[in-house]
Amino acid sequence: YTTLQLTTQDAIATVTVNRPDKLNALNGMVIDELGQAIAALERDPAVRGVILTGAGPKAFVAGADISELASQSPLEGKARSLAGQAVFRRFEALRKPVIAAVNGFCLGGGCELAMACHLRIASDTARFGQPEVKLGIGPGYGGTVRLPRLVGRGRALELLLTGEMIDAAEAWRIGLVNRVVPADRLLPEATALLGKMLATGPLAVAAVLEAVDAGFEMPQAEALLLEANHFG
Repeated sequence: YTTLQLTTQDAIATVTVNRPDKLNALNGMVIDELGQAIAALERDPAVRGVILTGAGPKAFVAGADISELASQSPLEGKARSLAGQAVFRRFEALRKPVIAAVNGFCLGGGCELAMACHLRIASDTARFGQPEVKLGIGPGYGGTVRLPRLVGRGRALELLLTGEMIDAAEAWRIGLVNRVVPADRLLPEATALLGKMLATGPLAVAAVLEAVDAGFEMPQAEALLLEANHFG
């Protein structure tokens, strides 16, 4: 991989978005390589759980790469949105638990990526937001769909319509993240939580993930397509 680092230890794969000089911003190559990585992890029987994080202390993923967005046409924007949605959906639909270990800025497409993971653990320095409206666009990777499901319609609309950023404590208070931990404990805590899951029956874990996902898979798919049509 050019934009990712992938390591595996004790049945846990750690996927790190590795563009720290760009605050790990999502460009086309990152999206493509995330798709390759999740496809490989899905097939690998030695991997039973996944941690997704960002390189460096400043950002998990600080959003889309604005330099790519600036020159795209509406059709190109829709295609970009659909491509990202398909990759994020693979994380969400994986029958192995995926934890986002959120270090630093988690904005725009980065927040959408974290929400596509099954659980989110944030460092106390993390910051969250969907600032797309400040750029005259809307979220294109699932933010208008997943955020209301996680935090409720009212809180989601406030974040989506103001583009404001919130800290980790507020993200925990509204239910966007499962835990907040000191920054130096982020990966150990994510690993420990995933280890508890892997200590249970793997078929039971897969069945629970499938059952929870099945409850909203079709309505969500329709809503994601609508988002791509409007905001791509």
